[in-house]
Amino acid sequence: MTAYLDHAATTPLRPEAAAAVLEELTRVGNPSSLHTSGRDARRVVEEARERIAAALAARPGEVVLTGGGTEADNLAVKGLYWARREADQRRRRVLVSAVEHHAVLDPAHWLEASQGAEVVHLPVDATGRLDVAALEAELAADPASVALVSVMWANNEVGTVQPVDEVVAAAARYGVPVHSDAVQAVGALPVSFEASGLAAMTVSGHKLGGPVGSGALLVRRGAAVGGLVPVLHGGGQEGGVRSGSVDVAAARALGVAVDLAVAEQPRHAARLRSLRAGLVEAVLAAVPDAEVHQGATEADRLPGLLHVGVPGCEGDSLLYLLDVHGVECSTGSACTAGVPQPSHVLRAMGLDDERARGALRFSLGRTSTTADVGAVGSALGAVVARARTAGLAVA
Repeated sequence: MTAYLDHAATTPLRPEAAAAVLEELTRVGNPSSLHTSGRDARRVVEEARERIAAALAARPGEVVLTGGGTEADNLAVKGLYWARREADQRRRRVLVSAVEHHAVLDPAHWLEASQGAEVVHLPVDATGRLDVAALEAELAADPASVALVSVMWANNEVGTVQPVDEVVAAAARYGVPVHSDAVQAVGALPVSFEASGLAAMTVSGHKLGGPVGSGALLVRRGAAVGGLVPVLHGGGQEGGVRSGSVDVAAARALGVAVDLAVAEQPRHAARLRSLRAGLVEAVLAAVPDAEVHQGATEADRLPGLLHVGVPGCEGDSLLYLLDVHGVECSTGSACTAGVPQPSHVLRAMGLDDERARGALRFSLGRTSTTADVGAVGSALGAVVARARTAGLAVA
């Protein structure tokens, strides 16, 4: 039996979300149409929007449905930048943490290459936590030039929870909007859009039991951000912010998944913390010299994510050998799997290339069990020994 420990990449579709998708796929109706079938489809979409908003403490009008987390991040970074720059040409600096997902970093770099932006990478400490003092210094140096700040809620590779409240408080002193990629946080941590003070927040369906290709960007109504310039142009759906026929099935399933994930979050997080503690023990028992990369305290860590470094080994080699033993994990973000270079997250945390290459990420989810943890403990020692003695170690 396979032990699936890559829930941070994607997690199984909830049965309730699958049922919602199947039911909607048997119906016809474009939610932009005015006839009965169209109005019925619109009702389904708006009910899903209301469900997402209620779960995340937002207003329904603040929920913009997207085709996933990457689109939502692009809309936030580009849309906020264009709106702020349009209102004041001095606003060209984009402040991002050095450990952001590429769905934030790459749009920021594209803005720098083609739209006149200046990207500032904010440093993190050895645990991956943002240096808030560095952010405050950048803001204070020339606040009129800052278009936006983007800092993820929790890191997708090492699981470190970021001080979003401190980031928002610092930026608010200068009237600068903050976006946060909360893809890994929703369902794992308490998340309130209203209380966060964020201008925009990204959610992805397939990280919490919804379908791949579903997501949302929450955009605060009335925030002093100068609006949000669309990335997609066309029929003017989603309040003119995101054109394109709304995927009714995906919207309904996303609403179901977000609602259930948030409702179950306290109990789910407690169970994952217990499993993670057992996983740490199993890994260190099998490989005593393994390095655990994590936040300084339990509150600074995602409850179900464990990132370790194995000295003298290539992470990819360990991944393939574990796969042979029925253990599925990753070396980091699935979006950069196979890219022959050390993780930018680990580099930002101060790891050299050799240490960064020996990385493994185990991520737990709703279907994870103690048997999965046991499978890692049973396989890892032999796998590392083979990697080190069979010529797979880093020279």
